[in-house]
Amino acid sequence: MSAQLSHLGDPALHFFLTRSVARACDVNLSDAMAQGRLSANEYADMVTRCRKCPYVGQCQQWLAKNGAHAEHAPEGCAHRALLDNLH
Repeated sequence: MSAQLSHLGDPALHFFLTRSVARACDVNLSDAMAQGRLSANEYADMVTRCRKCPYVGQCQQWLAKNGAHAEHAPEGCAHRALLDNLH
């Protein structure tokens, strides 16, 4: 039996990236949780998925250009569909 390990990025960085991309798409994750549209587990899963993402540099560049009022999360973002639904 062989196990495949994947690298997880820094939790603080990916928490920040997840919140920042959501904010750029006019989605407040805290409000979504308070309204029952996003559970704490779903939020934690978002950060974990982000920690697995190989596009951190591209995401940071996208945030630098699209820090506010973006229509969608960047192409390839694991959260794009969920953020569209929360918007």
